[in-house]
Amino acid sequence: MSLNFKLVDVCHSIEHGMITYKGLPAPVITDHLTRDESRKHYAAGTEFQIGKIEMVANTGTYLDSPFHRYAQGADLAELDLYSLANLDGVVVRCQDRTERAIDRNLLDDVEVAGKAVLFHTGWDIAWRTAEYSSGHHPFLTESAADHLANAGAALVGIDSYNIDDTSGGNRPAHTILLARSIPIVEHLCGLDDLPDLGFKFFAVPVKVRGFGTFPVRAFGLIPGVQP
Repeated sequence: MSLNFKLVDVCHSIEHGMITYKGLPAPVITDHLTRDESRKHYAAGTEFQIGKIEMVANTGTYLDSPFHRYAQGADLAELDLYSLANLDGVVVRCQDRTERAIDRNLLDDVEVAGKAVLFHTGWDIAWRTAEYSSGHHPFLTESAADHLANAGAALVGIDSYNIDDTSGGNRPAHTILLARSIPIVEHLCGLDDLPDLGFKFFAVPVKVRGFGTFPVRAFGLIPGVQP
C-alpha cells in the first residue's frame, strides 16, 4: 500500500519505574493476568495477557484540560475532539536560544490562530536525566501565553519539563491558556522531525470524567510525504 502522508511520533513511551515529573510517583506496570495463568481458562494453544498500570495522570507526554487548573473547567471527557485532533500545526523553533524564557517577541511573525502551536526547545534531549527536572528548563512567559490566548491558538505544546517556570508557585501559562480552554501538551519530543508548517497535529487522551490530565499519543501528519 502506497501512502501519501507521513506520521511523526512526538511523544515519549511510558515504562515501568519511569519518572516524568520530579516528586510524582513512577508508573507501576504489571500483569493482571499472565499468559501462563490464562492457559487455564482457554483452549489449548490460546493465551492472553491483561496488563495493569498504576500511575498518576501526569506521566509521559500528557495533555492538560481546563479542569487541571480550574474546578469548573472542562475535564477530559468534556473536551471537543476538534480541539485535539487534525489541527493545523506550527512549530516555533527555540532550541538554539540561551535564554530560558520564551517571550512574546518570538511569536511576532507566527500565525497562531486556530493552530496547534508547538515550541521546539530541544529540552527533550535531557529526558530521564537529572538535568531534565533541574529547574533550568525553557518555559513560556506570561506575555507569550497572553498573546497565544488573545490570538486564538487552538492548542499549545512544548518539549520541556513544564510550560511554566517552576522556580516559584505561579503558573501563568497554565492559568491563562486553560482559562481560555486551550489545551496544553507537555513533555513532547522529536519536534525536529516536524516541518515548521504544513502538518496536522493530534494529541488525544482517553475520555475520563473527573480527570484534568492524561497521557496522549501525540503525532504529526505530514501530507504528500512518503513514510
